[in-house]
Amino acid sequence: MSPSPEAPLRCESATSTVTRSLTVAAGVFAPGHLGELTRYLPFELVDAVLAETGAVQRRLRSLPSRVGVYFMLALGLFPYLGYAKVWDKLVVGLTGLPVPTPSEKALRDLRRRLGAAPVKALFGIVAGPLAQPRTPGVRYRRWRTVAFDGCSSITVPDAERNRGRFGRPRNRYGWTGYPLLRLMALVETGSRGLLGAEFGPRSHGENHYAQRLLHLLGPDMLVLADRGFDDGKFLAQVAGTGAQFLVRLTSNRRPPTVGRLHDGSLLARIHGVTVRIIEADITATCADGTRLNDGYRLATTLLDPGLDPAETLVRLYHERWEIESAYYALRHTLMNGRVLRSGDPFGVEQEMWALLTLYQLLRTAMVDAVESSPGTDPDRASFTIALEAARDQLVAAQGASSHDLVGRIGRAVLANLLPARRSRISLRKVKCPISRYTYANPEDPRPRSSTRVDSLVIGIHTTQQATAPFVSTRHPFPTVKPQPAPRPPSLIDRALGVLRSQPGRRWGAQELAAAVGVDNVNSFCVLVARWARNGLISKLQHGVYALIDESAAPTSPPPAPPTPPLPEVDPTLSRFQATLVVLRSAPEHAWTAMEIAPALGITNINSFQVQMATWSRQGRIAKVRHGAYTLLPTPSEPATAANLKSLTYAVTA
Repeated sequence: MSPSPEAPLRCESATSTVTRSLTVAAGVFAPGHLGELTRYLPFELVDAVLAETGAVQRRLRSLPSRVGVYFMLALGLFPYLGYAKVWDKLVVGLTGLPVPTPSEKALRDLRRRLGAAPVKALFGIVAGPLAQPRTPGVRYRRWRTVAFDGCSSITVPDAERNRGRFGRPRNRYGWTGYPLLRLMALVETGSRGLLGAEFGPRSHGENHYAQRLLHLLGPDMLVLADRGFDDGKFLAQVAGTGAQFLVRLTSNRRPPTVGRLHDGSLLARIHGVTVRIIEADITATCADGTRLNDGYRLATTLLDPGLDPAETLVRLYHERWEIESAYYALRHTLMNGRVLRSGDPFGVEQEMWALLTLYQLLRTAMVDAVESSPGTDPDRASFTIALEAARDQLVAAQGASSHDLVGRIGRAVLANLLPARRSRISLRKVKCPISRYTYANPEDPRPRSSTRVDSLVIGIHTTQQATAPFVSTRHPFPTVKPQPAPRPPSLIDRALGVLRSQPGRRWGAQELAAAVGVDNVNSFCVLVARWARNGLISKLQHGVYALIDESAAPTSPPPAPPTPPLPEVDPTLSRFQATLVVLRSAPEHAWTAMEIAPALGITNINSFQVQMATWSRQGRIAKVRHGAYTLLPTPSEPATAANLKSLTYAVTA
């Protein structure tokens, strides 16, 4: 008997039931998870941080504080969805469990109840170096390479309170666009993990925020930074931490030289720190035949040319661009280029710390996966693949308690490794121009799109001679741009040459001006006094100078005392009461108006300085020195010099 034609169809249409087991928290805590990323941020850690920051709930709610923390992080995974849709993502994998269905207002109230302190504390825990010392691309010799840089393209909602806190960008057309905040990060270049971060209004410069991260540096680190961080005081503070640095200098920065090394590099002093100046020409030949020429002027504390050749350091400086890739992953891949959600500065702070925490968790999962395959460079791990895998695991509510060393996120990363890094170059352009009719500079020879670099030639300057002319072969008629002639010795070099000619002589300012050949004596006297204050020459008495004893001079000034962490300030307090809260948080520290202003949300620093000076004259706070204040001493305190000076100000008022 022949089989029925319906039998194969009946077999193919059969169904099967697939069951899976979930391990989540019990009861109302079940929605509090982050999929497989939960193992990097376990329940016990979140509960401990909530208890430490005072954000733990007094009674059991249908939306506990722990659930609120994971909900804040989940908002970063889905920046294009509203509160209710993100909540649905958290609970869709919890089928069969009794979970609440809150309104969007309840979820907003949950965010307000939490505040920013718990999320900031979580970022402080997860932030730090991610890669092992032997991971490829992480270290140069015995130093872990890290980089400073800022990002000023993160937009916040155009609400009145955000405009008052962060301001709005301005150009020749007037006020434009959304308010922007400035993010400053210290990044491990090998893994692109965050060691620390600070953010706030763009009215403060990058160095202002970078100084708050100096305490994260150590003797085992080599700092890479661009021309925005070549300030002498900042470099001296970096050297004071024990870390080495490799920083690009601006073209008009000419520190006084103290010698020349055999490889052609110069020895100079910047704010009391002896550095090595390396000048190099870089010629890149692209795949389309374009030849590009550029120059580097680098300052580094690595002074031995035998151990650290100049060409090696020039190639190492290129690792600084890894921080740009980290910002791209945060701003464009994770945030999808969108505006933040929060309409007030406190919500913006909470949201930013949550995004930074989420970014660090993803980087941690990526580095763990790469290190499971020995010899794999972390550059080959795709942030997009890790992000999509993390979203899938959150929706499925899987992997929260997995003990797998790699996990599903790691396996997805290893299965989709990027090819080895290729040298490429392209024209830098504004991604969001003010005008739609903005065009690139037609005289810029760099390719308009990303182009492979076939060869890279580095020429180290060994003599003070003019460099080769710039030639571009991209256009039918190559343009020739001659390089400027070498500059004559700077004024400080000429003055030091005169002082070194007679080391033991005491020079008057007018004598020194005549020996150097300066006509404007008054301006030269002011300049010599400034050199003495900066430690370049020695001031013996008023108007009398001599060569400084370089053998006895310290290699770097003592590090400045770190700024204590700012406390949480109740926004309902008056400005004076809020200032007292900050002063009481560290009574031994001499606070300046610039240090206190971020805690109070003040952007007009000059006005706040005048107000603090008025309070000191009224005897409400104590003035320690010019621009620095502390609490009034209590009668039980010993009469130290600072207290006596403070009491003098109070009695005078």
